[in-house]
Amino acid sequence: MSNSQPATIEDVARIAEVSIATVSRAIHNPEKVATTTRQKVNKAIAITGYTTNAMARSLRMGRSNMILVLAPDIGDPNFSNILIGLENEARAHGYGILIGHTQGDPERGLEYLKFLNSNQAAGLILFTGHIPFGYQAMTTRLPPAVAVFEPVFGSTIPYVGIDDTAGARKMIEHLLASGHRRIAFIGDGRGKLGHIRRRAGYDAGMDAFGIPARDRIIVEGDGTIEGGRLAVEQLFVRDTLPTAFMCINDAAAIGVVLGLTARGYELPRDFSVTGFDDVPQASFINPSLTTIRQPRTAIGNKAMALLLESLGDGMPRPDDILIIPDLIVRGSVTAPTAKR
Repeated sequence: MSNSQPATIEDVARIAEVSIATVSRAIHNPEKVATTTRQKVNKAIAITGYTTNAMARSLRMGRSNMILVLAPDIGDPNFSNILIGLENEARAHGYGILIGHTQGDPERGLEYLKFLNSNQAAGLILFTGHIPFGYQAMTTRLPPAVAVFEPVFGSTIPYVGIDDTAGARKMIEHLLASGHRRIAFIGDGRGKLGHIRRRAGYDAGMDAFGIPARDRIIVEGDGTIEGGRLAVEQLFVRDTLPTAFMCINDAAAIGVVLGLTARGYELPRDFSVTGFDDVPQASFINPSLTTIRQPRTAIGNKAMALLLESLGDGMPRPDDILIIPDLIVRGSVTAPTAKR
C-alpha cells in the first residue's frame, strides 16, 4: 500500500479474498460472519491499516453513527475500562464515540448536547448521574440514553451497573463473619444514588445480624482520600472507635489506611479496612485492600448494547441491568484482636 493513499474497503476485500459486503458485515455485524472469514478480514485490516470512519459513514447514510458519552471526570479510575467496553461494543456495530468531558460543570454538559440537537450524535451515555440541566431549552426530547457508573435519580433512563446494595451487603457479611461487630461506615454526604444504595446494604447486613442502630458508627465524608483521613480524625475526637471500617469506595478506604498508619497503628492487626470499586491502587497499598470489584468492561459492553437496541427499534428500555459484583478478599481484614 502507498503511504500517501489511505486504505479502502476494496483493498481489504481484495487481500481477504471476500466481497466488500462481507468485509462490511465483519466490521459492523461480526456475529453474522463465520469465525474463519472474520479472522481473514481482521488480518487484511491489520495489513492495510484500514480504519472505518464513523463520522464519514454517518454523512453517507444520512444519520448519525456517533454516540455521545458525558463524563464529569475522565481521570476517574472507573472511567477508562467502562469506556473500553462501550467503545468495543460500539465499533462492533459501526458506531463511534464522542467524549464530552464536563469537569462537573453543568454548562459544559449543555454545550455537548448541541451534538445531539444537530444530529451529530444518535444516542447518549451518561456517567454524570443527572441529565444536563436546562436541556429542555435546547431540545424537545432527549435521544435514547443509558446511565452507567451512577443512576440518574428520578428519571426513566435505564441504568447499567453493579447492584450496590448487594455488593455492600456482601462486604458487611464478610466483616461480620470475621468477628467484627463495631463496624464504622465511612459514607458520602453528596447524595449519590449509588452511594445511598451502599449504605442500604450496610444497614441490611447489620439488621440481619441483629445489631441495633445505636451500635452503628456512621461518619459522613466526600468519598475522597482526604475525606477518609478526616473520618479517622473525627472518630478519635469522638473516642468511639470501631474494630473495622467499611468505606463507600476505595479512595475513602485508602484515606482511612493512611490516617490510621499515621497514628502508628498496624493494619489489619489493630483495625480492618475495606473499600468498594477495586480501583488499581487498591492492590498496591499496604495492606492490599479487601474490596468489591466493579466489572467495568462488562458494564460498558452491556450499556452500549442496550443503547444500540433502543436505537434499532426506537423503543425505550426502562429496566435497569444490575450485575452482582464480586467480593475481592486481600490483606486488609482479619479477626478483631482481644484488646480492641
